[in-house]
This record gives sequence, C-alpha cells and structure tokens, in this order.
Amino acid sequence: MAFVTQTPLNPGDSPLVREALSSVVSRETSATQTADAPTSGDGSWPRPSKCRVIAVANQKGGVGKTTTSVNLAAALSMNGERVLVVDLDPQGNASTALATEHRGDVPDVYQVLVDDLPMADIVKEVPDMPGLYCAPATIDLAGAEIELVSLVAREARLRRALMAFDAVELDYIIIDCPPSLGLLTVNALVAADEVLIPIQCEYYALEGLGQLLRNVDLIKAHLNPTLNLSTIVLTMYDGRTRLASQVADEVRAHFGETVLNTVIPRSVRLSEAPSYGQSVMTYDPGSSGAMAYMDAAREIAFRAVTV
Repeated sequence: MAFVTQTPLNPGDSPLVREALSSVVSRETSATQTADAPTSGDGSWPRPSKCRVIAVANQKGGVGKTTTSVNLAAALSMNGERVLVVDLDPQGNASTALATEHRGDVPDVYQVLVDDLPMADIVKEVPDMPGLYCAPATIDLAGAEIELVSLVAREARLRRALMAFDAVELDYIIIDCPPSLGLLTVNALVAADEVLIPIQCEYYALEGLGQLLRNVDLIKAHLNPTLNLSTIVLTMYDGRTRLASQVADEVRAHFGETVLNTVIPRSVRLSEAPSYGQSVMTYDPGSSGAMAYMDAAREIAFRAVTV
C-alpha cells in the first residue's frame, strides 16, 4: 500500500483548485506500477491473470467517461485482449460508438438489472472488432434508478449478473457509468475491482471529486472490500493553456502514480468518430487522440495493480 500525503498548496492556485484538492488529499490510495513492456516479437500485450472489471466513473458530465471507455476497450482489443464494454448510461453513447443497436425493443442492461435477464442474452460482438463486445443500454435504463429502489440487494444486481456471465475468456470488463452518483453508478462500483476516473484538465475538473472518492470509500467499507482506485486519466488536455498544466500538476502531486503518464489531448477526431459508429482507434488511428488512447491502454495493460 502507498499513502499519498498532502503537499503544500501553491499560494497562486485558484480558490476552487485549493478547495477541491483540500477535500481529497491525505487519503489512502493503492499504488500502481508500470511494468516494462515485453520484447516479444509479436508485440502482444500481457493478458491479466483474471478478468479485470473496471468502472469508469465521475459524476461530472462531459469529462470523457464514454470516450475513454470506448477507446481504451478498442485499443486493448486491437492488441489481443478480449474486452466487454457494459454501457450503464441511459444515453447509450458507448453503444452508439461501438455500432451496437440500442433502440426500440433491443434487450439491454435495463432488463438485466430489473428483470434478471442473463447478461449473455444482451451481449453483442462489435462489428469488425474481433474480441470486443458490448452490452448495450437503451433509454429504458433511465427508469432503472427508481425501479431498483424496491428490489432485493439493489446495489449488487450488476455484480450478480456479471458473476453469472461466462467471462472466462474475457480479459477486461469496462463499465461506462452515467454522470451521477445514483444506484446505477453504485451498481458499477459494487461490481468492479477497479475504478478509473477521467479528470478534465479544466477549471471545474476537481469539483465533486471529493464526494466521488468518499462514495468509493463507503462502498469499499460496506459493499465491496476489493474495490481499488487504480487509475486516473487526464483528459481534454490543451497544452497551450497554463490552466491545463496547473490542473495536471496538482492532480499528479496528490495522486502520484495512480495518474497515467499519458494525457488525452483535445481532438476533433475523438468527437467525430461516434457519428460513424466507430471508436477513434479505427476512425483515424493516426490522430493524436487515437495515439494517446493507445498509449494509455498500454499503460493500463502493463500496470500491475497491488492491493
């Protein structure tokens, strides 16, 4: 275990940065290490010893949760990993980006959570992406927050579904959470082994982060003792601004090696790709966004998470 201790705040920091960071410093986080890449000729990435279940969470909207979930999954699958993306956002944006039908009467995550439909009945392979699968979300999922309230073990419905799902051949399950801290996000955190938090490199990036981390601690204490904050990804980085560099430096100062070395830049291609039913990895693999997500996925694949 490693402890991230509070470092003196820069007097020049904005009041928001100081206030937000003061609520999240001096907390225990799990240390992560990046292993050296293998020198095997086939260039394949290592498969984890067991399936890694990662919840991509941040209650703030527009920070890149879905973009991160989809592109990390695509990058991992392109390098020999078998990945399932569980779309837990009623907007269904991850399903759209993975060209998975999620309109009309398509079986979706809502029926898995509320009606106990087996996860295997909704999982679809992503077209032209061998080894990449998607469990879609429809707009029906918007009502799940209310309907789950009266159900037995409401916080563990997703975990039970994933445990019953034959994931022996999967290396990663990536859960794209909605922008809230409601029952859907709680289900994701209870089902996951790891939490990945995308943080936008802008003014309000740290607002609410303290509440998210407190929720993670509560769930770890009462519902899922194996939950681990394993990764923080800095997104929407604009190297032309001092603010982006300041936010990145402050986050790294307080969370250490939990933060990936790779930062995700602002990229028009990242925004365009979903309209073509693709991740940026296939839409424009030479773009800055695609290369950044490939590097981020490589870090995650070679990162040894210790609890």
